[in-house]
Amino acid sequence: MPPPAEPDLAGTASPGQACQVFAADDIRVTQGANHGDGLTGPQEVCAGDVYALRRDARPLRLVLRQPRAGVQNVAEGSDIGMPGSPVRLEARYALMAPDGDRINLLILRIGSGAAGDERFALPLSPVGPRVDYTLLSVEPAPEDLQLADLMCLSFARGTMITLSDGSQRTIESLVPGTEVLTRDHGRQPVRWIGQTRLRAVGAFAPVVISAGTLGNAGDLIVSQHHRVFLYQRQRRAGVRTSELLVQARDLVDGEAVYLREEGFVDYFSLVFDRHEIIYAEGVPSESLLVNDATVNRLPAEIAADVKARFPGLSHSPHFGTEASREFLAEIGAQRLIGGRKG
Repeated sequence: MPPPAEPDLAGTASPGQACQVFAADDIRVTQGANHGDGLTGPQEVCAGDVYALRRDARPLRLVLRQPRAGVQNVAEGSDIGMPGSPVRLEARYALMAPDGDRINLLILRIGSGAAGDERFALPLSPVGPRVDYTLLSVEPAPEDLQLADLMCLSFARGTMITLSDGSQRTIESLVPGTEVLTRDHGRQPVRWIGQTRLRAVGAFAPVVISAGTLGNAGDLIVSQHHRVFLYQRQRRAGVRTSELLVQARDLVDGEAVYLREEGFVDYFSLVFDRHEIIYAEGVPSESLLVNDATVNRLPAEIAADVKARFPGLSHSPHFGTEASREFLAEIGAQRLIGGRKG
């Protein structure tokens, strides 16, 4: 008897609903009107205040249940909150680092809504201890955003994905089981497809890599932290591989590569048995990274179900070197993409 067909998981919560947050009190004002205070609510903070993450601040693991009726709750195994406690998005803070980099924090409230609620900050970009971040603005939390949606920020609707036979199809037309061409492992079936719609502002605004910039026939539109794969013909000193994984936002030059802040954007992400390099608009790009450690942070019954469905789902990051902002600033990002235009 043939094995039962796997359920269609498109659009369901990603395997690995876990994220790292910081206690609001671990992010303190070092200069400004609220000097010495921890990160407070949107009514109390002051634009222009300078914040820094405490040196001994410890990231906390927040594990979430699959949302029901639009409500997100704390799951068993979380470092913070009680199982079942609701998680509410309170606001989004935009801050600026000393190098001009823009950092976004989502402010979370965990609890029943009473005075005993705890406040936490979820960085949407990496933050470092004892670095000064100046508060620029406070914005309402994105409407209807579930934290699990943050796992799904990858390719925009309409992105052409290369299949195993060399043909191309739009990402929204793929289904679990569709075989896609991968750089390292040939034809591989898609295991899971995530999808979310967000207002295209701030950290959720997509990066547009214009046609021809990386040899792409059409515009490649991805989320800001999505990484594309670039190959250096001449490996530079201090870089262990010729292959580089570069966040799309680090290629933004305002011309050939730019942020598009308008309307809404539909994002899709693909999960395979491994962390793969696939071809989007002909450009080598990463698939969604999910690792076994993330799955193990889920409630026991959900983790067991994910492992039973996907016994090979234990990703190691691709071997390419992660190109830091400092490295790109040193060599000039345009040196990586300049020869690929036209």
